[in-house]
Amino acid sequence: MGTLLYGNPGIVITFDDRALMHLQIVISTKLRRRESFVFTWTDSADVGSGRSAIWLDPTSTLYYRYFGSRIPSINRDWIEALMLSANSAGGLVFIAEPDPTAPLPEKTRR
Repeated sequence: MGTLLYGNPGIVITFDDRALMHLQIVISTKLRRRESFVFTWTDSADVGSGRSAIWLDPTSTLYYRYFGSRIPSINRDWIEALMLSANSAGGLVFIAEPDPTAPLPEKTRR
């Protein structure tokens, strides 16, 4: 289980390592382009369920902490789906990894 720490003092947001790696790629891409955006996710039951959101901009202090030592494989379809979300008016909404056997939405087909 990896964590994303936001701000100072840090807000701790927990994702599994594989999900965190995909989020790091998308968030880093947006911030490298100097793009600001909202990041929203569904909270787990152990923190009371519900939803949370943070505003990310190029000055945000982020720290990615992985608990495993291996770098997870990257699912390009998941990256594309997360980037589509991040580039929308609603900002980046965390979604679970798409089923590799499911057809891609029309906008993400190559």
